[in-house]
Amino acid sequence: MNASSPASGRQLRISAHGYEAAIASVGASLRVLQYDSRDLVVPFGADEVRPAYRGATLAPWPNRVVDGQYSFADAEYQLPLTEPARGHALHGLLAWTEFADRLVESDRVVLVAVIEPQFGYPFRVEVEVEFRLAADGLTQTVTARNLGADAAPWGTGPHPYLVGGDGRVDDWTLTLPASEVLTVTPDRLSPVAVEPVEQHPEWDFREARAIGDVFIDHAFTELSRADGVAEVRVVAADGHGVALSWDESCPWVQVHTADTPDPATHRIGLAVEPMTCPPDAFNSGVDLIVLEPGAEAAASWRFTAL
Repeated sequence: MNASSPASGRQLRISAHGYEAAIASVGASLRVLQYDSRDLVVPFGADEVRPAYRGATLAPWPNRVVDGQYSFADAEYQLPLTEPARGHALHGLLAWTEFADRLVESDRVVLVAVIEPQFGYPFRVEVEVEFRLAADGLTQTVTARNLGADAAPWGTGPHPYLVGGDGRVDDWTLTLPASEVLTVTPDRLSPVAVEPVEQHPEWDFREARAIGDVFIDHAFTELSRADGVAEVRVVAADGHGVALSWDESCPWVQVHTADTPDPATHRIGLAVEPMTCPPDAFNSGVDLIVLEPGAEAAASWRFTAL
């Protein structure tokens, strides 16, 4: 890129079957996704510094590593604290990385970047991100390949903010087929315990219901699936909306109502983030993927207009 390039990187546009998407090369970010000109995710401008992690690909971990500290293979590591207010390492190492083109077609793009060995994560992992449009929507697939000589800890997920339709989060209906929630500390959002949603009825959306003014910033698991697929639905009053579905590669999903102090962005979309592992998996080891040298791991999820 050069000085005249948009702030969010190169713009890759794909379209098919009534869907249109714009992918920004910085962070392999889903910048725009529309169906028949209707937004399915909260967009941002091409020449805008991406607002936080909106639409970014998260790797080699999603969510938080508490205190940025972890141990792996009998060694201790300290990651840079990229969430300084809470003192955590947030959303991996590639959110602000420029991805290169591997393949560009009218309905499909494949981007690639390499996590080079560095302080806190001395492993070399190639990360390939594919966006493909079809009649059933946009499928994003993230594939990691360990290019190094040592096993590497790995996790991934996306960070889209889904748009049900007119209005804001409060006005939409949510279906979230999860029977367990990971509680967190109120100040730092550090994991506490996995508990049944029956103990927290405000976060029980197994039956579709209005979100209203409930605050959510939690990871959920024990997902009900149909033919191995879990699906979250966000629907507006007119019956239109968007579904995000994924297979068993992601046993977790983070949901956030996007509460911000800025009225312009407060609760304008519902973050729904399928994850291969829960928050702080680098410490807990829960569902953490260990990539052996030469091995690869893939995870995917699909956006579908309703």
